[in-house]
Amino acid sequence: MKLFGYLAIALAFMTALLALAGLFSLIAVSLIATLTCAALFTSTHRVLKSFAFTVWVIVFVTASLFYPRAFGSWFGFDLGILIVPLIQIIMFGMGTTLNVGDFTRVAKMPWPVFIGLVLQFSVMPFAGLGIAMLFGFEPEVAAGVILIGSCPGGVASNLMTFIAGGNVALSVTMTSCSTLASPVMTPLLMKTLADKLVDIDFVDMMLSILNMIIVPIIAGLLANKILYSKHKVYHSSIPLTTIAIFGIGLAVVFGFIPGHLYTAFAKIKSGLVLGFALIGVVALVKWIINILLKGPENWMDKALPLVSMAGICFIIAIITARSSEKLLSVGLLLILAAIMHNFIGYILGYWFARLLKLEERNCRTIAFEVGMQNGGMASGLAMTVLKSASAALAPAIFGPWMNISGSVLANYWQKNKPVENKWEKQHEQT
Repeated sequence: MKLFGYLAIALAFMTALLALAGLFSLIAVSLIATLTCAALFTSTHRVLKSFAFTVWVIVFVTASLFYPRAFGSWFGFDLGILIVPLIQIIMFGMGTTLNVGDFTRVAKMPWPVFIGLVLQFSVMPFAGLGIAMLFGFEPEVAAGVILIGSCPGGVASNLMTFIAGGNVALSVTMTSCSTLASPVMTPLLMKTLADKLVDIDFVDMMLSILNMIIVPIIAGLLANKILYSKHKVYHSSIPLTTIAIFGIGLAVVFGFIPGHLYTAFAKIKSGLVLGFALIGVVALVKWIINILLKGPENWMDKALPLVSMAGICFIIAIITARSSEKLLSVGLLLILAAIMHNFIGYILGYWFARLLKLEERNCRTIAFEVGMQNGGMASGLAMTVLKSASAALAPAIFGPWMNISGSVLANYWQKNKPVENKWEKQHEQT
């Protein structure tokens, strides 16, 4: 709506006047209001909506810098505890967009997937190490830069690949496979490259990835069947309510099992509890919306982007509130480091793929897969495994920046779409 645009301009003018008048106590509220109106405007703008997520991140970061206590604790409850559940919900949502074919498709195009995975887990972690050494970051901040490079590809790469005319099937498969490989590859790379900076517990990090990422994604895969299967069993009241009761019931059972009895179970307990609970909730909501209310079939597709965006914004705000002083001192350098890191991923991902004779569509796809990382996973690992808000700063900055750069690059490539991939055309037709 244009109204939000006009309000943003008016509020920006008011903020400038308040600064000139020296009324600094009012600047924070005015600036946050300005950015909120700008975010609402970009969210509803046909051209600018691809940048809406980044503007919302800026809103939350600004609010957390001025009012860190608001994102510290509520009524004695530490909001940092919400980071892992929020990441699990986001990863569950990612799982609902996948199916088994996204993992097994690697057998049909093994060479591009293999090249992409090798580049994913070599270019970005070593580039992160080099950048951290170049800027001379303190150990925890440097570990965060290496951590974001050691994580698998993010789901935003799938959208950017689609806009750029890349191989979407390859992009989804690479994201899926790199995510499955992450419980081993991410701890291995961190142990190799960052162990001298911070203490790295390989097993603890592996179990944390299983808990935060893999278990929720598997639960999402099961929910995908409930949401999108054409089988009549998933469109009837009794089966859906049975699944809902079974899922929520299992969540309760797992919740009451004492974690101290089994160390490994304790590490993935929250993922199992939340995963089964969400499966039950999805079945229950589908029953209510699609059967009782005769609502739209694609309600999950509409809700998922909003939930993911809100979750990531809140996670970044919590992290920023805990390290606001550190961000103010190294923020500009970290932004520059994130830009360099992301740019290196795009460049080397694309040109290595070209040198290995991959077709243009696949080269573009690999560029996005290598250059765009799972920032939510890196933030969660920094807070829960490394136990460092400083280490979480790099992922918090890298995530929003990669969405800006990815959108620009995707729209640039969109103007010169390559010849259609024959295999992908056949796949889409089937």
